Amino acid sequence: MIRIREAIIVEGRYDKNTLAQVVDAPILETSGFGIFHDSQRLALLRRLAETRGIIVLTDSDGAGFVIRNYLRGAIDPTQVKHAYIPDVAGKERRKRTASKEGKLGVEGMRPEVLLEALRRAGATVVIYEPTLKAAAFDGLPVIASLTEFKRMAAVIVANRTESALDDVPEKVYTSDLYRRD
Repeated sequence: MIRIREAIIVEGRYDKNTLAQVVDAPILETSGFGIFHDSQRLALLRRLAETRGIIVLTDSDGAGFVIRNYLRGAIDPTQVKHAYIPDVAGKERRKRTASKEGKLGVEGMRPEVLLEALRRAGATVVIYEPTLKAAAFDGLPVIASLTEFKRMAAVIVANRTESALDDVPEKVYTSDLYRRD
């Protein structure tokens, strides 16, 4: 899995689920057009943009561009990167029919297409892998030292809480709140 420093903003839960299988990064949903009326979520996106930067990854349809343009006007543009998926005709597997415009959204993209879109947007990617001896993997820097990785990372997304991360609790995001997983 590829770690990305910036938070990634997507339209909905299915986009988030698809992307979470590809990257290790904070992923937040706009709830489609719900972001237009959710001042608390917009405030959170602004805070994330200030502290770590954000990447907006919306569908390539008209609704995706409306949401993207709204965020472009609501958040300091120097703190936002934009990732674009290609226009691909088709329908998502979970749907009976294609969207109005007949295009695949984020949830319908192959993992390599999503990664390439994030790379083109300038995502800050760091791979922590202690067993890999190479200094780079697929053109991305590899950090083998946990100490160095903790120093470099603004946020560490972990599947479970580990005692090795106890010295950086302000950087750790995990769903393992009670150290049970």
